[in-house]
Amino acid sequence: MVREARGFFLLGEVGLWLDKFSRGGDWRRCVQLDVSVHLRRLRGLRSPAGLRMLGKGMVLGLFHSVGAMTWDYLIVGAGFAGAVLAERLASQSGASCLVIDRRDHIGGNAHDAYDAHGVLLHSYGPHYFRTNSDRIVDYLSQFTEWRRVDYKILSWARGRFWQFPINLNTYEQWIGREATSEEMELAMASWRVPIDHPKNSEEVMISQVGVELYEMFFKNYTRKQWRRDASELDASVCGRIPVRLNRDDRYLSEKFQALPKDGYTAMFRKMLAHRKIEVRLKTDYRQAREEIRHRHLIYTGAIDAYFEECYGALPYRSLRFERETFEQEFFQPALQVNYPNDHEFTRIVELKHATGQRLPVTTIVREYPEDFSPGREAYYPIPAPESRALYERYAARAAAETGTTFVGRLASYRYYNMDQVVGMALAEFSRLAGRLVLD
Repeated sequence: MVREARGFFLLGEVGLWLDKFSRGGDWRRCVQLDVSVHLRRLRGLRSPAGLRMLGKGMVLGLFHSVGAMTWDYLIVGAGFAGAVLAERLASQSGASCLVIDRRDHIGGNAHDAYDAHGVLLHSYGPHYFRTNSDRIVDYLSQFTEWRRVDYKILSWARGRFWQFPINLNTYEQWIGREATSEEMELAMASWRVPIDHPKNSEEVMISQVGVELYEMFFKNYTRKQWRRDASELDASVCGRIPVRLNRDDRYLSEKFQALPKDGYTAMFRKMLAHRKIEVRLKTDYRQAREEIRHRHLIYTGAIDAYFEECYGALPYRSLRFERETFEQEFFQPALQVNYPNDHEFTRIVELKHATGQRLPVTTIVREYPEDFSPGREAYYPIPAPESRALYERYAARAAAETGTTFVGRLASYRYYNMDQVVGMALAEFSRLAGRLVLD
């Protein structure tokens, strides 16, 4: 009882001292003392000196708490979702934003950097920006100029390069002569397997291009990429790939296709340069969440990790990248070459075709799909019914979470293009703006 009485005296003495040096007892709003915790510590002390030491430690701790800043938003993740929200909240609402990331760089998976030979590379695989939204282009153009690019790829099969995605040029390669769109349409109609409502990716592709082209371009590529047959994957996986009857050989169809002129990292640096934004890298969000005072948390990480995988881990596919530099201007005839049937890697990317760099050397990146495990990056959510059902359990719990906003690819357990994430973040800003009363 004596030790506990002395403990209460110390707590009261500290409070009176802080009242004396703070305006109107402001410290009480900043510091929430859990008396029971301190009493548990006091019961473990057996000397007046120990009590005095604890009292000094409490004073120093309270000094730290009173002097520490309360951020309007603690934002976990410095990728597109986190950076866009930080920029909008700071510049449009005057909110203070602390952006943290476990990695040692900004930009998330869109991060790029120059290798030892001066070749600009995308650190986490190719990021081909494209969109049909003028609003998103206008927004990002505040932070970058653009280099317009038509992303063109080839597919290596049966000992030769094929135009890809499938278009009139591909059909002419197939039949060995020139043809018309009308002729291609008649041939494709005879090859297609009639399926009114495709339920999976295999059914999508054989209903569009027939069995033989499906097997040459899609079947084994999908198996390498996902370690599952296309028949086990959602129809949206292969359904994203266009099939054209004209000579449009672009990989993508969006009207705006471009890369940031100076790279993604330079763009992110400008986005996060606002005076009310601070960025801390190599920071664990769990520790930061407990130690950093904030009014609202914006979480862009993996949703199952947030809830400590209480329902089990969501499945992902990961990637491994193998770089090789050559003393020549270019290695391959296109930005990207797919290898659906040969080798363990799925594709080789030579980014110089898109960046326009003029160098006597080039660097290629071979991409190897891998199983996801702790320590590896989670790149692709598995688009299958059982994984979606597991995600829905986490989503229901997230919807009930107060004081936290979940946004982005990992938090939504869904593969999004970059422009979609930007659009999602802009929409979330509209919901958040004005929600908090800022001091």
